Amino acid sequence: MDRVALVCWLALSGFPFWESPAALLAQEAPPVLAGETVSRPWDAKTGTAGGAWSPALTGERHPLYRIARSDVVELNFSFTPEFHQVLTVQPDGYLALKDLPALYAAGMTVPQLQEALVEAYAGILRDPEITVILKDFERPYFTVSGEVARPGKYELRGEMTVTEALAVAGGWNGQAKHSQVVLFRRVSPLMAEAKLLNLKRMFQTRDLGEDVAVHSGDMLFVPRNALSKIRQFLPTSSLGLYGNATRF
Repeated sequence: MDRVALVCWLALSGFPFWESPAALLAQEAPPVLAGETVSRPWDAKTGTAGGAWSPALTGERHPLYRIARSDVVELNFSFTPEFHQVLTVQPDGYLALKDLPALYAAGMTVPQLQEALVEAYAGILRDPEITVILKDFERPYFTVSGEVARPGKYELRGEMTVTEALAVAGGWNGQAKHSQVVLFRRVSPLMAEAKLLNLKRMFQTRDLGEDVAVHSGDMLFVPRNALSKIRQFLPTSSLGLYGNATRF
């Protein structure tokens, strides 16, 4: 979905563009309908979710890389080499395929893209066998904002935990509320999950259970003031509000 379409979708869905990060953090989650599994807001005072502490965010522990804009992929056709292609994912997320309409690839894993290509080319080739090779891709990174010495975007090299990521950013300053550090993690192109971490308690008890591993694309937000509640899921488009939100 391109940026204009995303903004229109959020506007129609009633997303509060005018609200500050503090207001968004204080929002209550929608009621749970019959048969629906939606988590309740995190309790910002205790760092728990629904009264039960969880050591990590939901989702895959070792997720596959998802194709991003400007990535370069090589398509090799086993039986029809004349269809070999080296393509760059366009700014709108599409791949301009040879002899076929453009295919939306942003957000797919390599196996998902390979399956989509086989299905697409099955219309003009008989039993196509396609291999997808990721030639150039977005380097793993994480972002730290709020009350730290050096807010910014950093390359993620190897395994790293939250406290190590904060140390790379120079550590929190004297105004930081480090009992309520927020970890944002994308769970889909449109949604992110938030996890509240009580690092102050973690250091006091010497229990490193909340020092979770950082994944590529994660964002750590160190607030200045106490937060009342935090919504577990929020649109990824709202994460930019926390980039310079040092007053919250």
